Amino acid sequence: MSTVIEQPVEARLVAAAPRMPSIPATLHYDRRDPFAVRMSFPAPATLEGVDVCWTFARDLLTAGLAGPEGHGDVRVRPYGYDRTVLEFHAPEGTAVVHVHSAEIRRFLQATSELVAVGLEHLRLGLDHDLAELMRDAC
Repeated sequence: MSTVIEQPVEARLVAAAPRMPSIPATLHYDRRDPFAVRMSFPAPATLEGVDVCWTFARDLLTAGLAGPEGHGDVRVRPYGYDRTVLEFHAPEGTAVVHVHSAEIRRFLQATSELVAVGLEHLRLGLDHDLAELMRDAC
């Protein structure tokens, strides 16, 4: 069984990026980092002209489908019946994208089949990681 999910999504760019009204983006989930999701954007869609990847909580994405969530660099909220807005704040500017909510729900369903919500802590392997750190400290 795969430990990684990658799902392409079409993001509609709303603000603060060079002339690309619709951009391909990819949602990523890796069960080795069970609390996080990543969303990556190709170089032509970014202010810097390089590939950009944002990492944020899976819970933030889930909660943002129902109502406004987030107070930091990433904010998520519903927009109308079938879209979700993701805002990415950086010193260089803010990118606002719309994604079909159904695509996000499909992605989140796949992530929960890989690691059930509420059981993420079972995937962390803290005992193993702590033992490795202690071994390296000696």
